[in-house]
Amino acid sequence: MSEVYAARRTRLRERCKASGSAAALVSRPANVRYLAGAAPHGAVLLLGSTEDLLLCTGPPDDPAEGRPDEALRVQSLPGPGGDPAVAAADLAAAQGGDSLAIEEHHLTVARHRAIRSVVPRLRLADLGGAVEQLRVVKDEEEISCLRIGAEIADQALGELLESILVGRTERHLALELERRLVDHGADGPAFATSVATGPNAGRRGHRPTDRRVEEGDFLSVCLGATYRGYRCEIGRTFVIGTSPADWQIELYDLVFAAQRAGRESLAPGAAYRDVDRAARQVLDSAGYAERLPALTGHGVGLEIDEDPQLAPAAMGKLDACVPVTVEPGVHLPGRGGVRIDDTLVVRPEADGGPELLTITTKELLAL
Repeated sequence: MSEVYAARRTRLRERCKASGSAAALVSRPANVRYLAGAAPHGAVLLLGSTEDLLLCTGPPDDPAEGRPDEALRVQSLPGPGGDPAVAAADLAAAQGGDSLAIEEHHLTVARHRAIRSVVPRLRLADLGGAVEQLRVVKDEEEISCLRIGAEIADQALGELLESILVGRTERHLALELERRLVDHGADGPAFATSVATGPNAGRRGHRPTDRRVEEGDFLSVCLGATYRGYRCEIGRTFVIGTSPADWQIELYDLVFAAQRAGRESLAPGAAYRDVDRAARQVLDSAGYAERLPALTGHGVGLEIDEDPQLAPAAMGKLDACVPVTVEPGVHLPGRGGVRIDDTLVVRPEADGGPELLTITTKELLAL
């Protein structure tokens, strides 16, 4: 992997040079991990004119945070209270450069001022989203981590569906799912697990409550596993205990059709907004336009919500090897709703089309 990290840093360095900066300070944790292999708490990466350096507030000894690239020099700041970003800027000035690119979208105003006070003669330029743009297209090692994470999430969800659910609370089920993720090898959950029942079902971002599962409920679950830093996502909706009511079948079939339309539109060269439109218009035509989320999918990777954003006004086109979610849903206040969510990797038609990573059945099961 050392060659992979070195190649990533080289691409970023070339972008910096093209914009007139000899050095770059990377502070956003996911970006640090992408370029350095690890992101210990508070760590920053300095791409200097003479060497690259990972600065930490302590030794990088947490396996969940990754292992630093062996080609990097790792330096821990002596004593508590030091700011690695400020120390890195000081080192950049000592290397003789006249400019430093920083991630203004991540640094706080206070940290920016602290850097400026230490290196008043150094020109600070904005690195912008350069690293995030590099992260959009994944290599096969990254996709392999996502694939394993998806397998873990599928396994945890499958085991839960085999257990008795009636009478248990949303909160208890969410905690059990997160425990099962870790038991099966995940670093931890990719985000706070959502379990929603009855009138809560289908609500995007629902936080589990003490409501108990009842016969006839819709049960919607959204969870994800983190594996070696990479995060996937899966969402499914079921009916509890009895055969689903007619309105439940109708709503489920509609959301399933929208999700399938979105999945089938994933291809290299497809516009982000066209993928969104494919899923959205199915629900729109059925009269649910006002109940739709702002987007119907997004990229995943070292963060659970990355570029691209699959939304009506999103600009850009998909590339091969970009992992995204497709997650349309409808929530009817007071009744509940349906959400279906998959993680897929964009592949060309010659390679079989989009690769589905989350494979738990999307059949409307009565549990």
